[in-house]
Amino acid sequence: MSRRLNVLLITLDQFRSDCLSCAGHPVVRTPHLDALAARSVRFARHYSQATPCAPGRASLYTGMYQFNHRVVGNGTPLDDRFDNVARLARRAGYDPTLFGYTDQSVDPRTTTAGDDPRLSTYEGVLPGFAVGLHLPTHHEPWRHWLTELGHDDPGDGVRALATESDRPAEHGVSTYLTDRVIEWLEQRHDPWFAHVSYLRPHPPYAAAGHWAAHYDPETVGEPVLPADDRHPLHTLILGIPEATAPADPAALRHLRAQYFGMVSDVDSQVGRLLDALERLGHGDDTVIVLTSDHGEQLGDHGLVQKVGWFEESHHVVGMVRHPHHGTAHGSVVHDFTENVDVLPTLAEVMAIDVPPQCDGRSLMPWLRGEPPPAWRDAAHWEFDWRSLVIPWLGAVPAGDEPTVSMHLAVTRTTEAAYVQFGDGTWLGFDLAADPTWRTPLTDSGALLALAQRQLLWRSRHTDRTLSDLVLESGGVGRWPPGVPWRL
Repeated sequence: MSRRLNVLLITLDQFRSDCLSCAGHPVVRTPHLDALAARSVRFARHYSQATPCAPGRASLYTGMYQFNHRVVGNGTPLDDRFDNVARLARRAGYDPTLFGYTDQSVDPRTTTAGDDPRLSTYEGVLPGFAVGLHLPTHHEPWRHWLTELGHDDPGDGVRALATESDRPAEHGVSTYLTDRVIEWLEQRHDPWFAHVSYLRPHPPYAAAGHWAAHYDPETVGEPVLPADDRHPLHTLILGIPEATAPADPAALRHLRAQYFGMVSDVDSQVGRLLDALERLGHGDDTVIVLTSDHGEQLGDHGLVQKVGWFEESHHVVGMVRHPHHGTAHGSVVHDFTENVDVLPTLAEVMAIDVPPQCDGRSLMPWLRGEPPPAWRDAAHWEFDWRSLVIPWLGAVPAGDEPTVSMHLAVTRTTEAAYVQFGDGTWLGFDLAADPTWRTPLTDSGALLALAQRQLLWRSRHTDRTLSDLVLESGGVGRWPPGVPWRL
């Protein structure tokens, strides 16, 4: 039997797809990610399925759309009955190890006491992972390292991140994380599975060390302006200070320059990690998957961070390198791919059955250089904002809950996009005429076709964990994983 491959899953937080220099960005330079792309298959139309972090990661880790996994906000529990990438790796014989964070809240039904500290955080560890290094918001291990290096105590984790520009880049949080992963790799002998989850280029917008001055604010380009005729939700979001772009043009240029600096910083750290793989002899036996949990508005449509239905919040980087399929290396796929495809891909890599819960499909045909005969012709994502309201409400009343309409779903084709809101309103955008999502789609036939397409998308992806099994003659059909016996 051939030796199992190593698996390296890398996530960059809040990294939008168009910030790769190999994707044509006029300012940002990402030489190490470009080099990885040249040795991988790059998915140019790759999308996250939800924002913010916890919902987006839930889709990545479970292979499920949000309307199935129901993680709708930071702090929404992840149902423990769902399979995930770490549990999958354990069944394949690995000891999957986390470096960074996964932002998944515990299913309260698995706890036994009301004072369980896991009930007070959205920054739990995805079930199944061993922890090599946990870096939630407090970033305590990194802050302790900074004091050992002689820096003054920066205060809490957010303050430590906000002052990264004041310390050398070699002392940054991304460097610290990379150092710990490399130390771990130097001790590996058996096949391994590592999830390396970088925070950057996530806010606060302060690049580490020299990266803070790497980009001239006068060269960072102008954002897409908000449309004059806006949906009420867009207007509402523009009133949230944390989501609103700076009104001062100089402040916005500074923010964009810092974001680009964080992109280049994390690019350099990915380069260090890849160099270590080669030095340690893992280059030819490691599958690498690199993506992001969601994107970043960066001032587009008057917004920052990740909100709403906008392309910038959901179009993310996507690369997969399989060392045994070099003929496809350097290719670029322009079909729509999604983060829900990562789990099925890793299942095939690890020779494990794809869990019935999965809404995605394996990317292996593309990695083999054999595009599948049928593939999706649209991308899909969702945004749910009830978690922002629930703390104000306290206990959500039973019956006619006020939160049931606080969501939207998007269907995006090459030519157009359709947004359906839970209150019954909708938007259509003519992307062929205007790729900035500001020109309404007025063709009623095209709008109806997009609405029908979205209905089909939802109807074809409702939960089917047990629906493809018929209990007849001992059981016929698709058995779910974990059943101790079957005919």
